Amino acid sequence: MDSIIFDVDGTLWDSTAICAEAWNTIIHQKTDLDLTITEETLKGLFGRILPDIAKVIFPDYPVERQLSLIDQCCEEEHRALLAHCAPLYPDLEETLISLSQKYRLFIVSNCQAGYIEVFLKSSGFGQYFEGHLCPGDTGNAKADNIRQIIRDYKLASPVYVGDTDGDHRATKSAGIPFVFAAYGFGSVCSPDYTINCPKELLKIF
Repeated sequence: MDSIIFDVDGTLWDSTAICAEAWNTIIHQKTDLDLTITEETLKGLFGRILPDIAKVIFPDYPVERQLSLIDQCCEEEHRALLAHCAPLYPDLEETLISLSQKYRLFIVSNCQAGYIEVFLKSSGFGQYFEGHLCPGDTGNAKADNIRQIIRDYKLASPVYVGDTDGDHRATKSAGIPFVFAAYGFGSVCSPDYTINCPKELLKIF
């Protein structure tokens, strides 16, 4: 193994509380919906691409309106996350420091453009990661973005760390091993490896 590619939400941090508050600000200001988003709502949605999330939250609006609202929600969450770093999973920085001394580290997440940059700036962890991609950057889904990272950085033997079945399926489609972050938001059948906290990566690798 020469590299590790990480998901963000449910793997590196849990931004759902801050994001729910930010999204509710937009919903209450910009719509007439009697709707309040919760952390649990977002834990069930994070990992999907944004147009799919928008369709779930704003099903009665035309697609253009759905996408406009979800973009505004994302802008508001960026502001909130830059003001207050979301909770990071235990021993994350210590783990990243150790891993980065032996492996090249990357991020691929099904998020909007700018979100990974917000994570890196808010956490202060930018120095540990060599590159990142998301659908907001490329227009492509996670499996294709994993493949692009592998091609662009000439990775010989990467693994992916994520917390949902969607992560698992994308990783298998890309043809690399999958590490299931069981402390995250989802459930996965038959991952290659399972960890219950980030520090357990040090036992595997």
